[in-house]
Amino acid sequence: MPPLLVQFTPFPSLSHPSFWHKLTQLKLDVLKLSDAHVEITGSYGVGRLIKDREAGAWISVNANLAVEEESFANTKIPTGSVAARGTLKNYNTIEEFKAADKTKLFNECADKIWDSIVTNQDTSVLNSFLIITYADLKKYKYYYWFAFPAFVASPAWHITERGWVPAIEAGFNDAQMSSIHEQLSRNQPSLAFFVVLNSPNSTEVVVSSIDAYVPGATVGFIDPSAQPQNPGWPLRNLLAYLRRLYPDSTSSLDILSWRDAEIPREGWKSRIGSLMVGDRVSKAAAARDTRPSAVGWEKNVQGKLGPRVADLAPMMDPTRLANQAVDLNLKLMRWRIVPSLDLDRIAATRCLLLGAGTLGCYVARCLMGWGVRTITLVDSARVSFSNPVRQPLFQFSDCLNGGRPKAECAAERLKEVWPGLNASGHTLSIPMPGHPIPASPSISDQVKRDVEKLENLIEEHDVVYLLMDSRESRWLPTVIARSKGKLVMNAALGFDTFLVMRHGTRQTSDDNPRLGCYYCNDIVAPADSLTDRTLDQMCTVTRPGLASIAASTAVELMMSVLQHPKGIHAPAPPPSSSNRTDINDDVEGTSVLGLVPHQLRGYLAQFHNMHIVGAAYDKCTGCSETVVNAYETEGFPMLLNAFNDLKYLEKLTGLDKLFEEGEKALQDVEWIEEEEDDEF
Repeated sequence: MPPLLVQFTPFPSLSHPSFWHKLTQLKLDVLKLSDAHVEITGSYGVGRLIKDREAGAWISVNANLAVEEESFANTKIPTGSVAARGTLKNYNTIEEFKAADKTKLFNECADKIWDSIVTNQDTSVLNSFLIITYADLKKYKYYYWFAFPAFVASPAWHITERGWVPAIEAGFNDAQMSSIHEQLSRNQPSLAFFVVLNSPNSTEVVVSSIDAYVPGATVGFIDPSAQPQNPGWPLRNLLAYLRRLYPDSTSSLDILSWRDAEIPREGWKSRIGSLMVGDRVSKAAAARDTRPSAVGWEKNVQGKLGPRVADLAPMMDPTRLANQAVDLNLKLMRWRIVPSLDLDRIAATRCLLLGAGTLGCYVARCLMGWGVRTITLVDSARVSFSNPVRQPLFQFSDCLNGGRPKAECAAERLKEVWPGLNASGHTLSIPMPGHPIPASPSISDQVKRDVEKLENLIEEHDVVYLLMDSRESRWLPTVIARSKGKLVMNAALGFDTFLVMRHGTRQTSDDNPRLGCYYCNDIVAPADSLTDRTLDQMCTVTRPGLASIAASTAVELMMSVLQHPKGIHAPAPPPSSSNRTDINDDVEGTSVLGLVPHQLRGYLAQFHNMHIVGAAYDKCTGCSETVVNAYETEGFPMLLNAFNDLKYLEKLTGLDKLFEEGEKALQDVEWIEEEEDDEF
């Protein structure tokens, strides 16, 4: 029987879902619009024979060249596996993927392998592979095509008529096979290619790297094929390597196809074959530098040359899918429009919403859109029948049986929208100035517990939103947040007007004037505005579209503050800048998102907004050092005085003296009345 043509088993690819998750992250956060080559690492092991216990037959299972999340780190590969260098090229559109010059990409990869053989005699590149991809990140479909460039021998390699036979039957005994296994196991990652040398005057064998090849040595390789008569794909480039470097001694070779990952119970699976190459090509021709032709594009599931598709959507955890989808549009902002946008800072910002009504619902939804992970709502009311049409987190069923607590209900609705959100609700009544606390120990203790809970909530969050219905209910959070150095965002509604502002910080990082708070323009202390009101005064009567405008404005202002280099200490831009359209980062009071104003007053009737800068007032009942120091020094007793005594804050800050001085000055004015001549 004449020699048989050697036929090789192609490499099958295996891409783990973790590989595509990592590619998604890389695309969104690093590559963005770049289609530059990315170096990765794949791995493969030995082909296996698995015995069918029912039929008693052996089933051949070829090893895959696998890529996973760790492939992008180019470091760790599974124990007992062989590393393979790879190059990934990801395209931005499916059209680019289809129109890619695949022949050029393939030839570039093959040229790189051949150049390394000729120039560096480097065997680490012999298993190099190429993968081109397109990631549809909205549908979680990944189009890909692997290529494993392998050189075509001319003339072709043949094997003797006995073919591939078990190594244990052709020159190696059991002890030698065990020795080979033990020596290969020492190397991590495993040697892809090696030589087996006989020790002088001994039956022992020595396994060395392929660099130690000498004529007559048995050449071995880790074989991913499990087919009895078909060696794996890596042998192609190994033969080309040996033929190029050792043309005088490689016309015939003994090849050990190593297929034993562990010492077997039922006989060694590794095989050996004697290969030969025709002599039609001279030794000089075998040694020249001209690259042989190469093949190696992987076939698809239909058995044709073409790409494959990995559809991860059905197998992904819906919660994880939602978490990735939330960030998708945000990360796309950084591709072209705002490359320096700090999304991690936004996601890590913990927001406390005091008020879960119309403003609270819209603010919460807008914060979710920005990817904020922690939202806590506080409210003392229950959902009423008038709420669902104006407050988008509630529905009709929430109004039944007296209504559900607003804060808890709103938090539950937020988690229905985004299960990965850390949302919670607290039913809490916030004590207010001008609303005396009854002289009852139980009530006083309850108020104290409410204050302590509010203090703890503010301490645990980074930004506090004041979204309540009354003016005086914002006083206590203002004082506590000022004391704890938190950013306060304030939104208030009129019928067709709104106010959005950020409270100034207690300390500034430069010489800029300290910005004021909600109460800095007041000349009287907050008082009871809830008693003795008619129905139209008890309800929030505003144009229906106003709340969403004010809420989104407040959230966008917070985002601009977070993106400013000075954060909550960001200075306010001059009012004149509100009319400019060429604002850039060089203008004081701007961030990568634009202006960082102090106050915005909106007039829906005129569809007009005004930027206002208000300096802090040293006699302010909300943010002055006098009030904050008294709170920090005296604690709850000071707050009780503010709740019970309408004049306490005015006396504390000196507003009462200011009023008296004003009255006195008014009395001292000498009014001059001009006498008119009587015409009669």
